[in-house]
Amino acid sequence: MSDLVRFGISLEKDLLDKFDALIRRRKYTNRSEAIRDLIRQELLKKEWEEDREIAGAITYIYDHHQRDLLNKIIDVQHDFQDVIQSSQHIHIDHHTCLEIVAVKGNSRAVSSLADTLKAIKGVKHGALSVSGTGKIK
Repeated sequence: MSDLVRFGISLEKDLLDKFDALIRRRKYTNRSEAIRDLIRQELLKKEWEEDREIAGAITYIYDHHQRDLLNKIIDVQHDFQDVIQSSQHIHIDHHTCLEIVAVKGNSRAVSSLADTLKAIKGVKHGALSVSGTGKIK
């Protein structure tokens, strides 16, 4: 038998109408799944604030012709090898490369890696996308 628990909530009609419009735009099949995702997102924020283990991806774009840039990127990645799970290198055009780095570790270390990579001269843009490790159901 499932550990599923049903409960009721009360909302103003206007707020519920806005929520229903949101879940339609995001293609949820029902309110329950949308509410579960909102709860998971809030719990993930708590894990981030408590410097707990998170997973995610760092993406950044750079000009591979920039002198000594690849060596700097590799040095940083070696310094953070304990949180890097894998990386993928993609050629966007003759000058531009995209790198995707899968990460898992405490939020402070992951954030530090992302900030360090984004701050390297020659990195044009970088972003950190965070998810949980799947421990929040």
